[in-house]
Amino acid sequence: MADRTLIIGAGIAGLWAALKLAPKPVTLLTGSPLGEGSASAWAQGGVSAALASDDSAALHAADTVRAGAGLVAPEAAQAMAEGAAVEVEALAALGAPFERDGHRWALSREAAHSAHRVARVKGDGAGAAIMATLIKAVRSAAHVELLEGWTAIQLLGDETGCSGALARGPQGDTTAITAAHTVLATGGAGGLFALTTTPAGAQGQAMAMAARLGAVIQDPEFVQFHPTALNADLDPAPLCTEALRGEGATLTDTSGKRFMKPVHDDAELAPRDVVARAVHRQNANGQGAYLDCREAIGEHFPDRFPAVFAACERAGIDPRIEPIPVAPTAHYHMGGVMTDIDGRTSIKGLWAIGECASSGLHGANRLASNSLAEGLVAAARCAKAVRTTTPRQPQPPRAGQHPENVEAAPALPPLALTRLRQAMSRHCGVERSQAGLWQLVELIDEIEARYGQSDAILAARFIATAALQREESRGGHFRTDYPETSPDARHTRLTLADLAVMHASRRSNALPAE
Repeated sequence: MADRTLIIGAGIAGLWAALKLAPKPVTLLTGSPLGEGSASAWAQGGVSAALASDDSAALHAADTVRAGAGLVAPEAAQAMAEGAAVEVEALAALGAPFERDGHRWALSREAAHSAHRVARVKGDGAGAAIMATLIKAVRSAAHVELLEGWTAIQLLGDETGCSGALARGPQGDTTAITAAHTVLATGGAGGLFALTTTPAGAQGQAMAMAARLGAVIQDPEFVQFHPTALNADLDPAPLCTEALRGEGATLTDTSGKRFMKPVHDDAELAPRDVVARAVHRQNANGQGAYLDCREAIGEHFPDRFPAVFAACERAGIDPRIEPIPVAPTAHYHMGGVMTDIDGRTSIKGLWAIGECASSGLHGANRLASNSLAEGLVAAARCAKAVRTTTPRQPQPPRAGQHPENVEAAPALPPLALTRLRQAMSRHCGVERSQAGLWQLVELIDEIEARYGQSDAILAARFIATAALQREESRGGHFRTDYPETSPDARHTRLTLADLAVMHASRRSNALPAE
């Protein structure tokens, strides 16, 4: 184990942490080839950072707190805002091709931001370009041992904390990888939903693995639904970046009438949860929801937003001459493994960064383009904290945790996963109710009884249970039976033991699905 750090996941957060840990030895696990299977490469808008002369970290932090509907930890917002510009500058120095306007940054403005502060790459290509830059650097880094095609299937625990992970290789072989520090950077849980803009394989694995080791899971009910994904029966659903609305694109119904003006003073640039609910209701009531870019973007669409244009072409839509049908889809998980602002979890030796972590930065509603900023800043802070933390010494494995005896969680068969994803979108989507959530929990019970407690089932149970517990509407969590926001802004914190107690209590009381 020595002083090795094991990083599980190779999105922007995992790659940046690996580079920042130099020269300490790092083992980097990625189930797919670098650049594939990560939501980071699909990010379109860019990186939010106070780079303009009329902007500041204080303004960025204030916007982040305001968007988070009362649950943002101010210290997390300030840390992210102060670090974002530094990390963007470092990325640019490494070769990331951010757009410039002469000597100035070319910055976009997105919903709920008070300034132009989103550093972009060719309109909608930030994620892919940043990933390409990081992959090149990681492949040439002498301190990084890269294990492509290897997936972490269980965390290893000893008497004092986390001691690494059991990993499965491309040929199905398993091996125990011991480490002084283990960093989860596996992304979110969008793959638990039938309608998602994220890779289908992102199913909350970090929550499940960390919870089995005893970690606290925070705010899992808060899932952000991006309001404008291309509504063309594609899986995953291609994202129509918020930058389009920042450039002046409007949301209209089937008759061409704008529908956001009566909903919110900021119209199309209202917070994401507000726009997502409005789009959802337009589609639900048959009036339709379309993103009209003809006047704002027009003939320049292929050059300014090539990724969105290519997705529209695949669906047979020409956004230069016709509106784009849109629908809200699961996009980002604001909850996850509870951490501090440096990525420390409640388990010694275990860290979590990026979307799989819940530091309190996003609260109940993530501010647009704070995801890549969070990944970069959290990775840098985590690497610094790991370097200055005394490595734990190996301890005897916990009962049942000897590497030779650890078994992976059972895989969920494709049909069962499809049923789960459909139920999550139907009952735990943009709008929720007690009746629907109880139906979802009963389905989770049924699938678990038949196939065992897979990572997907455990992650879904955390989300559904927390959604049932939160009897109010706040940010990305909207209850039709509790539409008001409570004056008591509280976090949800659950462990695997809490879930077991709740499950036993519900069964003993035979609570009905209403």
